[in-house]
Amino acid sequence: MPQRRYLYHGRILNLAIEDERFEIVEHKHAVCILAEREGKILFVRQYRPAVASETLEIPAGLIEEGEEALEAARREFAEEAQLTGDFEYLNSFYVSPGFCDEKLHVFRVRNLRPASGIPDDDEDIVVEWHDPREVLKAARENRTQISASAMAGILFYLSDYAADQ
Repeated sequence: MPQRRYLYHGRILNLAIEDERFEIVEHKHAVCILAEREGKILFVRQYRPAVASETLEIPAGLIEEGEEALEAARREFAEEAQLTGDFEYLNSFYVSPGFCDEKLHVFRVRNLRPASGIPDDDEDIVVEWHDPREVLKAARENRTQISASAMAGILFYLSDYAADQ
């Protein structure tokens, strides 16, 4: 049985050494939400201190203790976009399994309607609608920084678009 020695216990992550070999980040699981309207995806732009840059992301956030992924998706979407709708679970994936156990659950939302949510105190978010192909092009050309959640949203959108053609 692997042995973990903890170096740090935090609010959203723990850092451990497993078997005195592997650095492991235990991280809360998260959700992200793909919303599409008239060929555009809803993105949120915000400054991220960890990368010292603004990033373009799709709405996303952590699953809180005792919360189901769908509940977290509804809460985060209301907080970040002031919207709700009909949610559909698409898939989940590990963000960076080489050292971190964080799993990201991806939802699509349709039939958008206004909702009321209170943004987190430490978030300064701008909601923007963009053509996903243009965002992907800008990321390839290093004109914008995107997150793993944004890439997942773009790829899910484009794979659905290709299937419809």
